Amino acid sequence: MAFNSGNGNDRRLMADINIVPLVDVMLVLLIIFMVTAPMLTQGVDVNLPQANAKALRSDEERLVVTVDRNSRIFVGKQPMEFNRLSETLKAIVERRTDRQVYFRADRAVPYGFVVKVIAEVRNAGIGKLGMVTEPLER
Repeated sequence: MAFNSGNGNDRRLMADINIVPLVDVMLVLLIIFMVTAPMLTQGVDVNLPQANAKALRSDEERLVVTVDRNSRIFVGKQPMEFNRLSETLKAIVERRTDRQVYFRADRAVPYGFVVKVIAEVRNAGIGKLGMVTEPLER
């Protein structure tokens, strides 16, 4: 692009590109990604046991029951009382085509409590219960 200085005698080309708007846009995008990235993590933080199993296909949003290290129960991300678990799962499963539930429990949760929660899931009429684990470290 050629620019004149105003007096008409100077015919030099101005070769400088102003990159300040580009830097502004990049910084705004960086801030947006930094703010939204923590929101992308989902679920309740649990320390899963390890097992050797294949990964599952993800066709439909899965129904996940989680027990955290403090023995709190979650259906999806919603906290749930133990005595309401069975009736809540019945209501959810009636509206779904996939009647499978995935169960996540922290390895620090007592085995007896895990068995009680699994029994409540079965009482809700759920025939397929998948156990979520982490892969074995090699």
